[in-house]
Amino acid sequence: MSFLKKPFQKLKELSNNNSTLDKSNANDSVPSKVEGINSATGSGTESPNGKANGKTNGTSTPITNGTSTPKLNGDSKRQSREILQAERAKKSMDRERAKVETKKRESMARIEDERFLKEGPPALTKLYRPYSMNQSKRWTHEDRLLFKNLDWEKLEGEIVTFRARIHTLRRMSAKLVFIVFRQQTITIQGVLQSFKARHELAAGEENEGTISEQMVRSVEHYPSETIVVVIARVRKAPKRVKNATIHDHELEVWEVHRVGELTENVPFTVYDAENINRDREDIEDDDDESAMASLYPSSGDTPASNTPKDTPKVGTPKVGTPKQGSPRTSTDLSRFSLDRFSKGRTSKDDIGSRTSMDVFRQQRSLPQRVRLNNRIVDLRTAPAQSIFRIQSGICNLFRSYLDGQGFIEIHTPKLQGGASESGATVFEVDYFGRPAFLAQSPQLPKQMCIAADFERVYEIGPVFRAEDSNTPRHLTEYTGLDLEMALEEHYYEALTIIDGMFKNLWQGIYDRYQKEIDIISHFYPHDKVQWLAETPRIPFSEGVKMLIEDGWVDEDGNPPSELEDLATRAEIRLGALVKEKYKTDYYILDKFPSSVRPFYAMPDPTDDRFTNSFDIFMRGQEILTGGQRIHDARFLEKRMKAKGLKPESMTEYLEGFRWGAPPHAGCGIGLERLTYLFLNLGNIRLASLFPRDPKSLPARPPTLKLRHEEASTTNPPWERTDLENNPTDGITEREKQLQPLEKLIANYGDAANTSWLDKRYHVWRHASTGAAQGFVISHNYAIAVGEPLCAKSQYPQIVSAYLQFLKDEHKDLKPLWMIVGPDIEEYLGEKFLWRTLACIAEERADPRNNPASKDKDLARKLRHAENEGMKEIDLPVGPVDAELQAKIDARIQDWHKNRKGTQVHLTQIRPWIDWEHRRYYYSQGPDGTIHAICVLHQLSPQNGYQVKFSLEFPGAPSGTIESLILHSMKAIAAADPECKQVTFGTGAMGTLEGGRNLGKTKVRALKKAYEAINRQFKLTNKSEFREKMGVRNEAVYVAYPRGGLGAGGIQALMAFLKEDG
Repeated sequence: MSFLKKPFQKLKELSNNNSTLDKSNANDSVPSKVEGINSATGSGTESPNGKANGKTNGTSTPITNGTSTPKLNGDSKRQSREILQAERAKKSMDRERAKVETKKRESMARIEDERFLKEGPPALTKLYRPYSMNQSKRWTHEDRLLFKNLDWEKLEGEIVTFRARIHTLRRMSAKLVFIVFRQQTITIQGVLQSFKARHELAAGEENEGTISEQMVRSVEHYPSETIVVVIARVRKAPKRVKNATIHDHELEVWEVHRVGELTENVPFTVYDAENINRDREDIEDDDDESAMASLYPSSGDTPASNTPKDTPKVGTPKVGTPKQGSPRTSTDLSRFSLDRFSKGRTSKDDIGSRTSMDVFRQQRSLPQRVRLNNRIVDLRTAPAQSIFRIQSGICNLFRSYLDGQGFIEIHTPKLQGGASESGATVFEVDYFGRPAFLAQSPQLPKQMCIAADFERVYEIGPVFRAEDSNTPRHLTEYTGLDLEMALEEHYYEALTIIDGMFKNLWQGIYDRYQKEIDIISHFYPHDKVQWLAETPRIPFSEGVKMLIEDGWVDEDGNPPSELEDLATRAEIRLGALVKEKYKTDYYILDKFPSSVRPFYAMPDPTDDRFTNSFDIFMRGQEILTGGQRIHDARFLEKRMKAKGLKPESMTEYLEGFRWGAPPHAGCGIGLERLTYLFLNLGNIRLASLFPRDPKSLPARPPTLKLRHEEASTTNPPWERTDLENNPTDGITEREKQLQPLEKLIANYGDAANTSWLDKRYHVWRHASTGAAQGFVISHNYAIAVGEPLCAKSQYPQIVSAYLQFLKDEHKDLKPLWMIVGPDIEEYLGEKFLWRTLACIAEERADPRNNPASKDKDLARKLRHAENEGMKEIDLPVGPVDAELQAKIDARIQDWHKNRKGTQVHLTQIRPWIDWEHRRYYYSQGPDGTIHAICVLHQLSPQNGYQVKFSLEFPGAPSGTIESLILHSMKAIAAADPECKQVTFGTGAMGTLEGGRNLGKTKVRALKKAYEAINRQFKLTNKSEFREKMGVRNEAVYVAYPRGGLGAGGIQALMAFLKEDG
């Protein structure tokens, strides 16, 4: 990281100059007592400029409103600065002391609450004691109710038991918490309030009971999305509750039992997704350092301090219980707009203490990709629940209508010996050493069933299309609604049934699911689908003519052709023209050209350039493809050959037609496309439970054997019984069982991880796996360096847990993450909407390549070192001799003395630690003088080794260090045949590259600034030296939450990296 030395030194000088100038100006304006003004005596004293000060009541005071201002000499200015610095240091210490004391009090309170739960009176603790894991030990037939089945008006005053999730909660005081419970799409507000002593009760007030303050405190710390079993009394809400779907009633909570603990914090809560700028998906807004909401993966639990929060409505208490004797008012948790915080400004009244409330609103939207990447949580939201209820209704209506028309449901195989469609690629799979294909549609089995005299069949099943289409309307796997039927005279027989099915479908959805449609409309506004009693059937040629008359042309300026398929833009425009002409969103386009239809489509009898096939459109996009099929065997084989297919690859399919098949027609419908167009969702992925597109199922690198199996994080030592000399025998404390950090680095580490062995790093450990993450604390920032030490498959779990640890234990710190690879960069950017950029890279080399064979200058330096008598010496594996250590340490001190100015680094020069995983090499001259040292540190099997230290000492001949580095790389390649690469650590890249969630304008500005800095300070000099050693660059990233970098973040990085020489 030494390439940052000059820019940071320049920034430091500018900062010091500005700071000195500001202090000087301030001191010149108002002199103080130490600057020659004595207020303790009755006589005046001369100011530094020789003039007497004015007197009041015999006491000399400074003149602050006159024309004469005392001037300060150098000593006075210095003394003033020293006092200011001392005061600032004292305030800083006081703040830190207060933080430590607060943290200690909170920790003690948690311990006391846990002790009370275990040892307190059973009458109190049984009301909130968490349930043990459900292993079906007993079945008491407890009557737990579902919200959707309840009539709340009739249940007033009744006691109910139910299981639900905590949707959100707000702590009003130590004795009062509002909780919103959620079952699927229904939410209701609950009130948990501890009892009062008799002498605290107001006249007529009833608040006696067994609910303790410990119970309130315990429940208020349950994170959102926790599953609980609740016993409560239903009562009329004093005021309409706007933050729940049940507005007129609420629950007086008597018991709350946690069913299961969240072992990983959710990236966002359902409350977030449903309430935060739900109709906005702009992520290009400017940085705002006050926007703390996106720093951590969840905001539904407790906010960070100094964070904008919801403010109680005027007329209700901000904190605490209502006034004695007054009726309690219902509190609405989501009634306040984020507009007041849109620019990061908040009034004093808007800022509450961390303990004053547990619900606050983030200042960002939740983009679709964030929700889709956390699909399980997203599916809990009301719109997602409603979407899939409607989708279930579509299948039900499809089935029931066709059952009434004499169809039977079939289930066809999805493994086929050949492709069934000519217009799409297929997924090939290995079928016991033979090629097979995932079905592109059930088309061929459907026709075979018609040949088997099933007459009318339908299927709802998966369809696979290997099309590399990353659009909002395509998936690689979707659910197909397919039907096929025998014909008597005309394919319009099938078209009429299909048309009737759709109209029945539209009407059935509006009749059955209006409530769900209303919920979805709040998030995805749309108009009701319009259709006619007689659906327009427009020939394809006429549709093309309508587009030509409208003047539509494609991107190249070409009008549509009646013998080619319509592009998506053309379809959408045609839909608009049809809507304008016929006043319908739903229409049929008939007689498609044969060039865009599969081999089994029946040609039009009057013009074989067209076919007896059709598409049905809704809202300007195709939702169905169908038509008449060829049933004559000879004609079918002829068409197959014309389309480039081999009849012998579909023998089983052709047999049905050779043995006789009736005329037939059918269609295929995409369930997800139908759903997303009907509801106007804008993206088909929102209509798929777990969408599959070309970017799904990313490749996983092969898993290499660990260097230390006993230090695995996927199978930690305390869970194993197969280890010889198990280090955990007789040990009960988990901390003593954790895998050694040195072994984790050898198993999973890269170059940045070796820095964690320095004393200035904090190392967080994950309790259940033993995984580790190193970070430093600098200027109110927690700066994580490098990737977690764990298996890559555990990255999501460990990253989320680490961020939750910062939120719980270091809530006053802002997180930054530097030197992360693409996996962590993608996870932070996609899951938590962090911003990323890359201007540095890991510089790796193949130890088996000899760059000197291609670089004449490097070869010349190596010859010079050899001619000077330089000898490279390999030290054996094991501890280094103490005498040799002393000699090398003395030369390292010589190297230190030769360094000037501020040094920028990630690690300290401590070559002798963790010698078990290090290899040592040094260069020695003819007189025995040590001129250079190279230390290689063992990393994960994938990353090989790191050139941890390569130091050339003063007086070394030219080419000494180059010769030693190449020698060490050659030696390690011979000693460790599995070593595939060696890394030199990070170096500057030639250009800055924007990562995720950065606007184009911001990236251009950053690139321009970086290029100017690179030219001025020659950041890539070290990289250019390493290039001669044959390195290749692998970009690594700096990641930070919105508002998490800025000037404060840069200063924190400077303070962490710099060291005065």
